[in-house]
Amino acid sequence: MYLTLYANEKGELIEHPGMGMLGRSGKEWLEPIAEEMILLPEGSSLVTVPYRIPVGIDENGKLAYFDYNPFSAGEKVYAVAALLPQGFSRTLLPACTSQANAKELPLFGYTAVGFKDGEIYVAAVQSDEHRKWHPERYNTKELPGKIKLMLEKYPENRILRQLAHCSMEYGCFTAQNIFCQRWEGGIPTMNICNANCIGCISESHTGVEAPQDRINFTPETKEIVEIGLEHLNSAPEAIISFGQGCEGEPSLNARKLSEAIKQIRQSSAKGTININTNAGYTEGITMMCDAGMDAMRVTIFSCVEDNYNSYHRPSTYSLSDVKSSIKYAKDKHLTISMNLLIFPGFTDTKEEMESLVDFAQECNIDMIQLRNLNIDPDFLMSHFPNTGSGIGITNFIELLQKEIPRVVIGSYTHPVR
Repeated sequence: MYLTLYANEKGELIEHPGMGMLGRSGKEWLEPIAEEMILLPEGSSLVTVPYRIPVGIDENGKLAYFDYNPFSAGEKVYAVAALLPQGFSRTLLPACTSQANAKELPLFGYTAVGFKDGEIYVAAVQSDEHRKWHPERYNTKELPGKIKLMLEKYPENRILRQLAHCSMEYGCFTAQNIFCQRWEGGIPTMNICNANCIGCISESHTGVEAPQDRINFTPETKEIVEIGLEHLNSAPEAIISFGQGCEGEPSLNARKLSEAIKQIRQSSAKGTININTNAGYTEGITMMCDAGMDAMRVTIFSCVEDNYNSYHRPSTYSLSDVKSSIKYAKDKHLTISMNLLIFPGFTDTKEEMESLVDFAQECNIDMIQLRNLNIDPDFLMSHFPNTGSGIGITNFIELLQKEIPRVVIGSYTHPVR
């Protein structure tokens, strides 16, 4: 049995020897099974869940919660969660309940944790290789010096100044990769969007504060080309990606981006040019595909149209436009990934799974990237009150591998050139 973990007012982590761990799937609290739990991965962060108290199972097998430390009279306690590194997909949310007048939670991917045999376990499975995205490779003491050198090399490039800000203020990995000249590097270029996602991390649409600000200018083609060529010609397994956490929808800047892609490919055939997009603006996607783009990753919460609209809240497009963009890109031989925002108890329901399989087959998707949705679970469920029970994320992954075996299941974008 896994034991419940909680935090005291000092932030110290404590296991409750008389209370078994619970996790959450959708609206249900469940006892975890071994297949859903792994040792806490290196690079994870353990955090208190603000305004929430832990829920577990007492020695009599009954549901129980507590808001004061049973081993220290009068001391308040808080629920605990893990934030997973890239390459790991959560299987359960933390089981906790709100205190009085609780605020909505910040936008993080809260994952259930427990304690067993002297070790901390987390409700997750490994869905991709972890090497490139291990946190020990980021926010290093060498980073400021590398930023300084790149800024001196391109003193007029405003995108680089934005990436320096994202690297140091937000700890953005794809921004840091530009300065470290390795793997996938992000190039933000657009500050507006054609959707109003309820879990947007760069602009608040619901009253929940976004954790970062968007880029506040539209770069020139020359600035995009400078960074693109520098990275593709210098970085191992190089990818440049348009569509970062500090911007809106990059395809809305398709005229400049398509011209930049053409100029980059006239000078270099190295690496992969990728876009992270909602794919709703088909005209823009078409322009970029024609210019020589290599890969496209499409973010989707649900392939059920009503649920898609409820989460993404598109302003100028529909899910059928997304399909049209993907099919055009496939005709141009791009590698297509779905950036699937997974949420235990929603993503693994029967309706969602069936629609996902149908979508992947119809659009000839190459890869499904499992991305833990950063959001307050209660807030999300308030938008989807009629959600049924899920079969479990591990069973969901097994079903995908069975139903669409040619589709790669992973966690992030890989080079295609």
